[in-house]
This record gives sequence, C-alpha cells and structure tokens, in this order.
Amino acid sequence: MTNRFYNAFDNETLDGGRARDYRTPFQMDRDRIIHAHAFRKLQSKTQVFLSGEYDFYRTRLTHSMEVAQIGRSICAFLHSRGAPLRDDFHIDSDLVEAVCLAHDLGHPPFGHSGERTSQELMVKWGGFEGNAQTLHLLTETMYQNESGVRGMMPTRALLDGVLKYKKLFREFPTPPHNHFLYDPQERHRAFVFGDAKIPDALHVGEKLNGFKSVECQIMDWADDAAYSLNDIVDGVKAGFLTIERVEAWAASEGIDAERQQWLDELIAAIRTDRLESVFSQKIGAFIRACKLRERKTFMTAKTNRYRFELVVASGAEREAAFYKKMANDIIFESPQLQQMEHKARKVLFDLWAVNVDFCG
Repeated sequence: MTNRFYNAFDNETLDGGRARDYRTPFQMDRDRIIHAHAFRKLQSKTQVFLSGEYDFYRTRLTHSMEVAQIGRSICAFLHSRGAPLRDDFHIDSDLVEAVCLAHDLGHPPFGHSGERTSQELMVKWGGFEGNAQTLHLLTETMYQNESGVRGMMPTRALLDGVLKYKKLFREFPTPPHNHFLYDPQERHRAFVFGDAKIPDALHVGEKLNGFKSVECQIMDWADDAAYSLNDIVDGVKAGFLTIERVEAWAASEGIDAERQQWLDELIAAIRTDRLESVFSQKIGAFIRACKLRERKTFMTAKTNRYRFELVVASGAEREAAFYKKMANDIIFESPQLQQMEHKARKVLFDLWAVNVDFCG
C-alpha cells in the first residue's frame, strides 16, 4: 500500500539517482547507515563515562539503538491514535529509525566533554558541531567510491530528519559555541528546503534552529527520553547517584510537589533495586505523551513533513528536564567526571598540537 504521507520531493536523493531495489528509499537509508563504518565506530564512543571505565555503561551505539526503538514506538503510537494518520497516510517508521540511528554519527570521542573541547579548538576555522559533522559524514564521507561519488546519497527526508540545527556558522553575529551548520553546508540546507527561500523571520535569533521536520522532532524527543532516563540508571550503577547524594541535591533545589513525587519514585526504585524496571515504564509514558498538531509553514505545500508537528505533554517535558538537571548537577559536575573531562581535554589538545606541528 502506497504511503501518501510522502511524495517524490521527500524521496529525492542528494547528488543524483540511487539504484532502486525491493526496498523503499527509507529502508535503503536505514540499511546503508547500519552497515557504515561510521556507525560501527559509535561502539567506542561514550556519552558520559570514558571507554574502559565500566563494563555496563551505554555507548553512543547502544544509545542510538535505544533512540531508534523509541522513535519507532512513537510512530506506532501516533498511528494507533487514528486521524489524521491512517494506513495509507502515516509517518514512516523506517525513516524515523534511520534518522535516530544516524543522529549521533558526528559526535567526537570523550562524550559531551569531547564536543566542547573540539568546539573550542576549531572556532577559528569554522567551528565544530556534532550535528553538522553528522551531515558531513552522510553527504561527503560515507560510501565514497572510485567514480567520485561522495556520501551515501541520502533522501531529502533523511537528511532533513537529522538536521536538528539549520543556522550557518557565519549567520551568527559572534562565533557560536553551540549549534550550527558549517558554512560550506549551505548547499545541503538548500537541498533540504528544495531551494525555497527561507523567510526572514526564521533568521531571527535561534528560530531557524528550531524549525524541524516532524521526523526530526520525533528523533529529538526520543533522544531526550532515552538519555534523561538512562543517564540516571547508568549514574546509579556507577555509584555516582546514591540516595544520600540525591537527597542532598534535592534539599538545595527547593523541590515542589510534582518533582517531589518523581524524587520519591526514584529513591524507592533505587532502594528496592527496581530502577531499570521503573524507568522502562517511564519510557512508555514518554511515548504516550506524544500527539500530532497541524501547522502551516513555508514548506507545507511541498511536504507533509512540515504540515504536522509533534506535541509532547508538558508534564513529560518537565519530568525529562528534572532528570537531566539532576544528572548534570550530581554526575557531570562530580569530581570523578571532572577528572575524566580533564584527561579528555588533555588528549585532544595534545593531538591538536601534534597535528599543527605536522602540518606546519
């Protein structure tokens, strides 16, 4: 059955045609990502703990797999709710899975610390940004061949799905240190929008970075759901998050009734050794917190991917933010993690110095 949610505009591939077979274009996107060397390299990259420190932590690879599962489940849940979706008009779960599997490809080693250090080192040369680096891999590096074809020739829908940020480095008044595309990637942004003129209003502040396709929004929430909960689970297993530390942190935060309920659930789950079970149920709740809303944008006439947007219940967003803040304050700011970050920075700075010396 043809899925009318997508059209030829969504299926068009970057830089020429791609041989078709028994798979849909989005299934081909997913399969090419899974079999790419860049995807396998995620197994040695971590988000929080350095490789080799513990034997249980999530790597970027396992995290990407979990995000992909949550993304597919969100698609299934939205489809199950009925209108406006139906069997011949729905968000493609293979596409969302591909977007989720690809979303961390460009992140450097040493987790969040590695990205901050890379941004610091590269600011004079157009910056470094994990999402922009993902785009670089998809369009310039993966599956190069002897005929000069560069990149995996992704579909427009996949490329748009991974683009969490669409503002170019040069479009910021001062050098950005957070989220942007590399300046040479302007042509890829133009391809994503089908060369449509971006309204001036979207160039104000961070609005363009917040302008995302519905598949990108699903990936973004699946990512938030995964790491807001899983950082807590890994932190408890590593001994960074203890009941004593959580209670001390809460006492300094001024917890309201809503957050006190989440805190009590967390402490009870740690005490009874049921944390993974309890937080697995929370992932289900975060999936069920999603719904679709119709909107009108300058891209609506071209694709349904901008005709609809994802809406997440505010309570679920607040709960995810609560766990992220707890992880940041207790785990990321802990002396142990600060020491790991110092080691990571030294390795990257030493490598940078060697590269500068070698290149003259």
